[in-house]
Amino acid sequence: MSDRTRSPAVSIWEFGSIVDGVHAADAIAKGAPVASLLTGTTHPGKYVVLVAGDTASVEVANAIVKDLGVDTLDSRFLPDIAVEVADMVTSEATAASTSGEAIGVVETTSVSSGVDAADAAVKGADVQLSALRMADGIGGKSYLLVEGPVGEVEAAVEAACERAGDKLLASVVIAQLTDELREDLAASAKFLERVRAHGAGGS
Repeated sequence: MSDRTRSPAVSIWEFGSIVDGVHAADAIAKGAPVASLLTGTTHPGKYVVLVAGDTASVEVANAIVKDLGVDTLDSRFLPDIAVEVADMVTSEATAASTSGEAIGVVETTSVSSGVDAADAAVKGADVQLSALRMADGIGGKSYLLVEGPVGEVEAAVEAACERAGDKLLASVVIAQLTDELREDLAASAKFLERVRAHGAGGS
């Protein structure tokens, strides 16, 4: 397992009520000095609130949401989230494919559990997180892709599945992934976008 620098803490809440989500986001914005506050609707009719910052400020945000007494579908507090995971959920950062010996895919039922699983994967083995797809276009679910030697990928997937718990949908480790599928996975995950891109390239 490689040594990775810690990044700011992250918390994510998924609300079944858009009203509750907006209420919580407003309360956080007014009461917690977090560095980043990201919000929005996603399928199927959920409202997601994500905050990032130092541990103390994110803890304040958690206390605010708890005090509101609103129901959440899922939530996670990650006080020492891995840098590469934080980068993917708080910015448009992506990782290039390393053409690793194997690839692991873990699918979860929520955004929160997907981020949590990705954090466990990169901390549990020496792998690269090559993608973390969340929410839109996949029914509010998440899935992550990790690459590396077969044994490391297997360990990463096992750690991710354990962290996901009852939010886990499925997982797989594939050795010797074809170059064509690897390129597709590294690009857009949306089928129609892939078809259009292929058509444009062939015209």
